[in-house]
Amino acid sequence: MKTMTGLSAGIFWALDTVILGIALSGAEFAETQQAVFLAPFASAFLHDFCSCIWMFLYTAGKFFACRLGKKNAYRSVAGALKTQSGKYIILGALFGGPIGMTGYVFAIRYLGASYTAMISALFPAFGAVLSRIFLKERLNRIQLAGFACSVLATVALGYSAHGAKPENFALGFFCALLCVSGWAAEVVICAYGMKDPGVDNEQALMIRQTVSALFHGLVILNLVKGWDFARSVMLTGSGRVIALAALSGTVSYLCYYKTIRRLGPAKAMALNITYAAWAIVLELMLLQTQPDLKKAICGIVILTGSLITAFDRKK
Repeated sequence: MKTMTGLSAGIFWALDTVILGIALSGAEFAETQQAVFLAPFASAFLHDFCSCIWMFLYTAGKFFACRLGKKNAYRSVAGALKTQSGKYIILGALFGGPIGMTGYVFAIRYLGASYTAMISALFPAFGAVLSRIFLKERLNRIQLAGFACSVLATVALGYSAHGAKPENFALGFFCALLCVSGWAAEVVICAYGMKDPGVDNEQALMIRQTVSALFHGLVILNLVKGWDFARSVMLTGSGRVIALAALSGTVSYLCYYKTIRRLGPAKAMALNITYAAWAIVLELMLLQTQPDLKKAICGIVILTGSLITAFDRKK
């Protein structure tokens, strides 16, 4: 059951990726040069804002079903915020949302869903390295070899055939690597924060999504002057598609944070990155996008290397 929860995180994140790619291909994001520039910023904010709303509805519904009421639910989150662990969750949220999610949306914009899914699947390898540095989790030789294979496969993916590369590939590739670093830092920091029994995985996720949405809205959108554009997109068909993607992403996060708490960050990351493979399957099913041989091979190597890096055979 624990393993299936981790795999479900990967499946729903792959669905989020594909749906978000469909939203970003909407006419609203390509009408003007300003729209093209603001599209990733606005969609990242709308995604995390909608996810925050889904989390509030989920929490309210769960506590209403338990006859505890919404007030008690929010009070428990407020209590978690006051703890030292809650502050770590806030820090992790800033890495995972404004850095990781923004880079992810930019990468989908410039690379497409399957390329982004495969490159971002490198984050467990970086997460394992960060765990070694900050949590003193050691990497053995086999894990280091897996990490090297993931890096080399990612570089090879960046040098795929000219005819197969999307426009602005270099920029999208950089954004995907930014996403990798943000998500890797997030999982290590949040795993540390959730060691406190007073902060459960659902409280941590509520804090994460709220902080991320607030930072996107109050800081990033104000810096790029994107509020008017974000409001206009919210009322369009693309805005509704982003809300649907956020619903899938929220389910993924619920499964992911639950797996982090139950199995630890390494196994949670290893199970979650199966979204790279699921994204190829879903793109084929929903968009009839045929993967080329090099993309398939690089994806397999990245996944395999990341899994080897994340898992410790002795444990």
